[in-house]
Amino acid sequence: MIIIPKVKDGIVSAFKEERHIEILGYLLYVAKLVAKQEGLDDGFRIVINDGPKGCQSVYHIHVHLLGGRQMNWPPG
Repeated sequence: MIIIPKVKDGIVSAFKEERHIEILGYLLYVAKLVAKQEGLDDGFRIVINDGPKGCQSVYHIHVHLLGGRQMNWPPG
């Protein structure tokens, strides 16, 4: 599942500007709410791809919410 804020405020990278802290924090909070709504009480993973070496291919802020199965480590 992908969570995208309604107000993107020109954010192409999650971590470049301090003014984006509130939006990033709110995205993580919303991810928790969506996980609960989807019944992911046993756990979930949140992924944010940032920059070319972080496999970012869509250049606006969003988070990926993964769950419903056993996650492995290391990822990728």
